[in-house]
Amino acid sequence: MENAALLNAIIQNAIDGIITISDRGIIELINPSACKLFDYTPEEVIGKNISVLMPPPDRSNHDNYISRYQHTGVPHIIGIGREVTGLRKDGTKFPFRLGVSEVQYSGRKIFTGFIHDLSRQKEAEEQLKDYAAHLEELVEERTLSLKNTVTELHRAKEEVSQSLEKEKELSQLKSRFVSMASHEFRTPLSAVQLSASLIDKYAEPFENGHITKHVGKIKNAVGNLTTILNDFLSLEKLEAGKVEPTFIRFDLVKLAEDITEEMQMVAKQNQNIIYQHTGINNIVTLDPNLLKNCIFNLIGNAIKYSGENTFIEFNTEINDQYCTIIIKDDGIGIPENDQKHLFEAFFRAHNTGNIPGTGLGLNIVARYTNLMYGHIDFKSSVNHGTIFTLSFPMS
Repeated sequence: MENAALLNAIIQNAIDGIITISDRGIIELINPSACKLFDYTPEEVIGKNISVLMPPPDRSNHDNYISRYQHTGVPHIIGIGREVTGLRKDGTKFPFRLGVSEVQYSGRKIFTGFIHDLSRQKEAEEQLKDYAAHLEELVEERTLSLKNTVTELHRAKEEVSQSLEKEKELSQLKSRFVSMASHEFRTPLSAVQLSASLIDKYAEPFENGHITKHVGKIKNAVGNLTTILNDFLSLEKLEAGKVEPTFIRFDLVKLAEDITEEMQMVAKQNQNIIYQHTGINNIVTLDPNLLKNCIFNLIGNAIKYSGENTFIEFNTEINDQYCTIIIKDDGIGIPENDQKHLFEAFFRAHNTGNIPGTGLGLNIVARYTNLMYGHIDFKSSVNHGTIFTLSFPMS
């Protein structure tokens, strides 16, 4: 009796629908989940043929299945994984996965059907198909645009940014397609970058300033698009929970000096990055890759939003309690009304104008900093520059 009560409790509280039928197809039991799926009460279906829950042509074929079973002793389907269509009381149809088991009970055979609703899964699949088609169109458009003028490159970049901004609220399922599309972009981008470099090399004997100028524009445009793709890949990994910090001991000063040297190469004319370290200790325990990404992003913003002939201050400090990283610029600054939204994904301050960007960088920096148990803060004033501060506990 206790086992029977337990079995009944399991059936009654199962998330999936459960229906048992006789060898003649008569419904003998239906649990609450199945009732909810088909929108019937138990009294309305128990004692009726299972075909009442089937739409044509399954309904007419079912009697043939039963007749064949009675003559051959072989059921139409036993096992798990068959996708079928159900018919609700109101006449609407829905897809579900059906698993059927044959059970010997009280000297006779009964069949138990386990019903898993596939409605949401099918809707998601349709959304994925539409989204995949949409992304394929975008990939084709971007690939063509990369082969055209610099103006077309900028327009394609804006279209990618706008399109992906509209999709920012999509589920993790859709974000996988963002990752796929980003990887697909890399092949044409790499080809354009390589071709531009070769053109620049082959044009050296001609000393043609026009060629050098336009090749430089192509390289800059490809760099901007690559940054956008990297931002979206980083966001997709964060949203999917794929970013796990790896804490190791490393020399912060060495890392900072390498970053300074690398970023100086992409700085504007007469922009100078001044690095300084305070403290006798150089060693920290953080994730160097995540930290490098944060610093690259902040210095990159300082370069982008500051003019030529300016200084960018990059300071690190280590004491007994904190490791502090400060990046200061004298750029355009952040309007006060925009500051409360600064770390939101896809947000860009209203004074950025035509300066390229996705609005993802600071969101990613804040999330990487948080993963390393750190804190990000800033002070900014329009036309007077911005100071970003990253703080990480030393213990």
